[in-house]
Amino acid sequence: MTPSIGAVVSDIDLCKQLTSTQCSEILALLVEHHVLFFENQPVTPHQHRDLAANFGALHVHPVYPHVSDVAEIIILDTSVDNPPDNDSWHTDVPFIESPPMGCLLSARELPPSGGDTMWTSCAAAYDALDDEYKSLIENLTAEHDIAKAFPESRYGKTPEAQAQLAAARQKNPPMIHPVVRTHPVSGKRGIYVNDNFTTRIIELGPDKGAEVLQFLTSHVARPEFRVRWEWKQYDLAFWDNRLTQHFAFADYLPHRRVMHRATILGDKPFR
Repeated sequence: MTPSIGAVVSDIDLCKQLTSTQCSEILALLVEHHVLFFENQPVTPHQHRDLAANFGALHVHPVYPHVSDVAEIIILDTSVDNPPDNDSWHTDVPFIESPPMGCLLSARELPPSGGDTMWTSCAAAYDALDDEYKSLIENLTAEHDIAKAFPESRYGKTPEAQAQLAAARQKNPPMIHPVVRTHPVSGKRGIYVNDNFTTRIIELGPDKGAEVLQFLTSHVARPEFRVRWEWKQYDLAFWDNRLTQHFAFADYLPHRRVMHRATILGDKPFR
């Protein structure tokens, strides 16, 4: 779809059980293109879960609501009553020791207009840095904190929600990962800090750390690294969460947008 990122995959029915060959082909395309789009795939929550499970163990999110009988499928239901919270560049669940390798997002209910999602290649963004800046960030690490993305002011409005949020924070203390991580399959390197979760760079003082963090989070969002998808009902996107970030436009209120996501656990980031 662009030189940096994105491909549309056709002639496959994701509502049916995939063969091992199909799974291998999809993974190879994912590594090459970072995010894959499959049109008209009306998977049920159970089919969505089983599809994602072809690629690894699944994560159960500690805060977001999920389908009642399928805990692995989270519900992103946004409207005036529950405004969007994904309209910033981020990677999913970097606050655990082995963050997700990928996510599958299914469009369930869409607004009349708006609600597109963009993805960016953190590998292309890293490659575009000059050697001096690469050397500066080569051995840095950064802290990722669930509390930054899930503040009590929004996610702790009832006693039950406060208890859930407190439990999530206790179970998921701040996690430290490399600022530059290596993809375990392709060997490509990419920037691994983001607006939603990254709080500080460990080896730098507050001022210099904030300067580097602000530059990197702005750099990965440059247009030449991105692709934008205009959703249709039952479109499904599968992205490599290791070297991408994404941004969901919050331009559709007062209308409603409902998405389902399955999250596939990955490996511990390394340089």
